[in-house]
Amino acid sequence: MKASLKGRYTNDKSTAVVSLSANAGDIKLRASMTDATFIKGPSLNGLTLAVEKPGFFIIDYDVPKKDFRFQFMNSVRVAEKPLKLTYIHGRGDNRTVLDGTLTLDSANKVSANYMFGTRNCKVKYSYSHGGATTFEPCYDFGKNAWDFAISRRVYGDVFKATYQTWSRDLALEWSRNSKFNGTFKISASVNLAEETKIPKLIAESSWDLEM
Repeated sequence: MKASLKGRYTNDKSTAVVSLSANAGDIKLRASMTDATFIKGPSLNGLTLAVEKPGFFIIDYDVPKKDFRFQFMNSVRVAEKPLKLTYIHGRGDNRTVLDGTLTLDSANKVSANYMFGTRNCKVKYSYSHGGATTFEPCYDFGKNAWDFAISRRVYGDVFKATYQTWSRDLALEWSRNSKFNGTFKISASVNLAEETKIPKLIAESSWDLEM
């Protein structure tokens, strides 16, 4: 059995999520609870149950909302290149999303995300330079706008900057993944279109524990 704890802190509030997972053969069983489950005494608020077969499917059940979310994964080859497909359907909001990533080589990838019944379609190109710096331009057909991201890996740290042209949101992020100290991410974002330009700060940290 494996337990994980994730905390998220912003300018105005903080949240926490606890997950317990166990393997049953090829199937992984998982239960996730948020701080809302315990804040006013034990309840079903924030409780999610999941069944997963890694690389094939994930079925999530939101207990208080009585809502299912299905996710199916598959891999095919296109012109001898691996294409990973993910099909996601939420029963409650009746939303279906198809996500695909085509790996051209070790440095170049093309991915697309499309929500059925809408114009929400994004196409992203990812180029990794020397395995340390990654450039990711993305075009959003729904908003007719570009997003840009650049990240740089320095030993165990990753520094990332993103900019959304349609909203003029600029974000800077620092993350670290440690086997012994867990993972954390600190980000700051600001809207350049606002006069005040007050940055929004987010800090996330998580720890895993084998039981």
